[in-house]
Amino acid sequence: MKINFSIQRHAFLALLAAALFGASTPLAKVLLGEMPPLLLAGLLYLGSGLGLLVIKFAGSLMQRKTVWSKEAALHGRDYLWLAGATITGGVLGPILLLYGLTTSTASSVSLMLNLEGVLTVLIAAWVFREAVAARIWVATLIMLLAGFILFYNPGATLSFDTGLLAVLGACFMWGVDNNLTRKISAGDPIAIVMIKGLAAGSVSLILAYVSGAELPEIFVSLSAMLLGLFSYGISLVLFVYALRHLGSARTSAHFSTAPFIGAAMAIILLNEPLGVTFIVVLLLMIVATYLVLTEKHKHEHTHEYLVHAHLHHHDEHHRHCHEGGEGAEPHAHKHVHEPLTHTHGHLPDIHHRHRH
Repeated sequence: MKINFSIQRHAFLALLAAALFGASTPLAKVLLGEMPPLLLAGLLYLGSGLGLLVIKFAGSLMQRKTVWSKEAALHGRDYLWLAGATITGGVLGPILLLYGLTTSTASSVSLMLNLEGVLTVLIAAWVFREAVAARIWVATLIMLLAGFILFYNPGATLSFDTGLLAVLGACFMWGVDNNLTRKISAGDPIAIVMIKGLAAGSVSLILAYVSGAELPEIFVSLSAMLLGLFSYGISLVLFVYALRHLGSARTSAHFSTAPFIGAAMAIILLNEPLGVTFIVVLLLMIVATYLVLTEKHKHEHTHEYLVHAHLHHHDEHHRHCHEGGEGAEPHAHKHVHEPLTHTHGHLPDIHHRHRH
């Protein structure tokens, strides 16, 4: 089956987000030798928030109408969804993970972390009623299998204790975070990730300080924050763009490639051995990604009356009138979608969240 790039082009944003996040793993591993995990998490999140704040401020200062500067602002209820996403994914998730790391083996925790993608898909399908095709379930399970193969340590004992229960809770929190963020993905992705980074980073640093952690030398701290800008900041901005166009399940399936990218970077940067296991995992990852990229979803569907704001061009879904001050396309403003019934290939983007 061929890939329909006109529909699937935004999947590459999710894959690039996974690459940026996954590539940071071996670098973060090096930084863990300089500071405790909670302090590192705080610096990574804070680096993403402050870095994106500088980028946003610089864009406003130069008064250049770049595409990303035209994004729709967050309003009203959006901040409730954002608060929920920040608390679950930015605060509770890392805390539960760190508790799990203190009571369970690293190999056991790595195996459990593979459940995040599955939980994201389950929450998307069962709670938020996102359409999830059979091939997406299959791809998600293949990714899960690949993760187990990659991180399984036959010499380690795997006993389900409170630590692993905490890691499972962390995965659940990140699954909730992904789906809550999808609810506001029509808004400005830079603002969303910036606020999450500043809030989550501040909370993590406060907790690290209370626990007795001390900041390392300035160069190490700045290195961690710079890494956070790319791996937690720019990466998650791309992730939000992907959520807007793909929905939670498919974005999560693509983002599940991050651990494998991290393993590949470890082989390149840390001279870790290239074994048969990694080759098998790589093949499984390619198969799963191919299944998601070649999905075909076409049927007659009805768009209900909808009023919202987001960056858009005028196309078959945007035939609204203008008052004259909206600016050149693409532009963002509040607009009305009248009821429309038609048939075409689509994914569960912000205009296709209908029931099936």
